Amino acid sequence: MTRTIIRTFFPLAAFLASCSPSVAGDSPSPTVTEVKDAFTVTPLATLNAPWAIAVLPGGGVLVTEKGGTMKLVDGGVKDVAGMPKVDVGGQGGFGDVVLAPDFAKSGTIYLSWVEAGENDTRGAVIGRGKYVGGDAPRVEGLEVIWRQSPKTTGRGHFSHRIAFSPDGKLMFVGSGDRQKMDPAQDLSVNLGKVLRLLPDGKPAPGNPFADKGGVSAEIWSYGHRNILGLAFDPMGRLWDIEHGPKGGDELNLVQPGRNYGWPVVSEGDHYDGKDIPPHSTRPDIAAPAITWTPMIAPGDMIFYSGKAFRDWKGQVLVAGLGPKALLRLKIDGDKATEVARYPMDKRIRDVAEAADGSLLVIEDREGGRLLKLTPNK
Repeated sequence: MTRTIIRTFFPLAAFLASCSPSVAGDSPSPTVTEVKDAFTVTPLATLNAPWAIAVLPGGGVLVTEKGGTMKLVDGGVKDVAGMPKVDVGGQGGFGDVVLAPDFAKSGTIYLSWVEAGENDTRGAVIGRGKYVGGDAPRVEGLEVIWRQSPKTTGRGHFSHRIAFSPDGKLMFVGSGDRQKMDPAQDLSVNLGKVLRLLPDGKPAPGNPFADKGGVSAEIWSYGHRNILGLAFDPMGRLWDIEHGPKGGDELNLVQPGRNYGWPVVSEGDHYDGKDIPPHSTRPDIAAPAITWTPMIAPGDMIFYSGKAFRDWKGQVLVAGLGPKALLRLKIDGDKATEVARYPMDKRIRDVAEAADGSLLVIEDREGGRLLKLTPNK
């Protein structure tokens, strides 16, 4: 039987967050509902700092590893050949793996990673190629189709999450502020933005700042900090989840042309203790659907659509790095409420839904496992 425990999470949990070595969150933590024994956990593979997962339609799971490798987990574990040269360090390395909407026909796969530039700079890129399975899985013809601009110094806040629109015609990309803050408000660069692109990486027609030309034509929304999840809800609306500074992680309903406030407003503060005005001081700026202080350090999120967890359909599942947990949220209009928090043994980096409605999650860092979660009846 599922046991429900009401528990308070104190700032120590936020210390584990990946966004900064500083302690994150110093205000009283909200009470959350911790649910134990909700599912059975089955380990499928042990990996090296896994970062993202994609479920193949014919069975098997692709997992990127931060150090620049990708694995196929399908009974055993195989290396996938044809990977790019990845600049690894800090928060940077190999990133997302997403199947094209027509993957069953085309075999096209999208990958994101960090690419080195000149003078100790780097930036995230997205590439696409053709995935070939079998005994020697590989990606053929991988080519870069999008880049963060400009490349900057530092090794943080790349974001580089990818999501396709429900009709498969558009690709949305989360591009972090690279820990530089001000670029998130600068419409002449694509840092600190959600971008709306065509599947070939070119700006999609009709973007709100297309008249400015250049990379401005890619921008869908701005004022973002470090986007670690992008997902469409059952109504076809786009949501993002992102790391705040010292507190203030947030879930946002992403709408065209809107400013989401970073670094002008936030529900968190700077790591040096300086205050940041809250969203309530700027009604012209889009407010989050929900925020967390202490921070949960989200890894990724999905909207659950399966039948295995019957009561969860249409709700948000968030991979929690800070609290070592899977979080479940309910959406009501443009707001969200945390319904339950499911403790795990380690930090959870990514979550995906398998064809049978079971869940797949990966643990963060070296020795992180790919786990299958099935409901306890």
